[in-house]
Amino acid sequence: MTDLDELRAELNEFAQPEKKKGLSAKEERIIAGFEEIERFVEEHGRAPQHGEDNDIFERLYAVRLDRIRALEECRTLVTPLDHQGLLDGTYASEADSIEAMDDDALIAELAGAAGTPELTQLKHVRSSAEKRAAEEIANREKCEDFATFEPLFEQVEHELKAGVRITRPFGKNSTIEIGQWFILDGQTAYVADEGEEFDSPQGKKDARLRVIFSNGTESNLLRLSLVRALYKDEASRRITEPDAGPLFSETWEEDDIESGTIYVLRSLSEHSFVVEHRELIHKIGVTGGKVETRIANCAHDATYLLADVEVVATYKLASINRRKLEALFHRIFAPAQLELTIQDRFGHPVKPREWFLVPFYVIDEAVQRIRDGSITDVIYDPKTARLIS
Repeated sequence: MTDLDELRAELNEFAQPEKKKGLSAKEERIIAGFEEIERFVEEHGRAPQHGEDNDIFERLYAVRLDRIRALEECRTLVTPLDHQGLLDGTYASEADSIEAMDDDALIAELAGAAGTPELTQLKHVRSSAEKRAAEEIANREKCEDFATFEPLFEQVEHELKAGVRITRPFGKNSTIEIGQWFILDGQTAYVADEGEEFDSPQGKKDARLRVIFSNGTESNLLRLSLVRALYKDEASRRITEPDAGPLFSETWEEDDIESGTIYVLRSLSEHSFVVEHRELIHKIGVTGGKVETRIANCAHDATYLLADVEVVATYKLASINRRKLEALFHRIFAPAQLELTIQDRFGHPVKPREWFLVPFYVIDEAVQRIRDGSITDVIYDPKTARLIS
């Protein structure tokens, strides 16, 4: 090769692909399919590979790349776009199986690969993603700090028995977030933490989760893997938040007017008194907006003891005067109002209201009494920890 030929070859390697005019629909789909492969390579740093252990989309891309390499018509079409050297045959291919197919069949399958849903769906076949989900669920390790989570599991079990929480099927479009509870393979599962979110090969958002199980084990699995496992387990359930439903109504009708939410909070303050009595100290309030919004800046608000809080329970309200209801709660639990003074951010003494030394089950009983109308003329007795007339 002459020096001029070498120079021409180098320049061609960096040349901008010639803009195609008048491409057919089939050619556009082939180019789009090749560009999907290039995006995969940019994201993963390697060409797509075959193998049952790989994601179904990666395997699809690998087959698609093999077909492009095998068909002269396709190679010619996408060569100007190949800035990653995907067509030089460096990576493993399935040439033998491709040669067994005629050109028309290969062109037809390749043209449809970018746009027809049938080629991205395997029917009656257990995908590698499903296998990986099952493996991640099975590969559990001992949870070294399970003692930290054990009281939460006991509380959820108590709330299920009391009807404060219920279980529902893990349905379509269900989401998974930190703090949620599920039943999977007969074990209660708690989503304790979530890593940084990223895009999966399928184009969906995914993240690593830390999931704690009631048998004292834990698993560091992908969120999408947990979703697949919950779908696969016919007996799986989602445990609802502690929400007893709308007051003064057995069912929530479409024309009901939602007037607010009763919320019960537990403080995560490191104040010595709070730490000692954390399971008994609750904040009871009523809001007309979202509870999450109400507590968003709790760590900077003296009303919330300048600390983060845990939502213990919420109850929807229908057509009820929120202020009167909140005043009723404060009257009932006045004998157990928390006597605690803290310093706000400016060093001024603050005595937060709405905090009470009351077990949660008594608060829940008060809500039930409001629902059935038996709340009249009762008050809380701190000595017996009961509601009395």
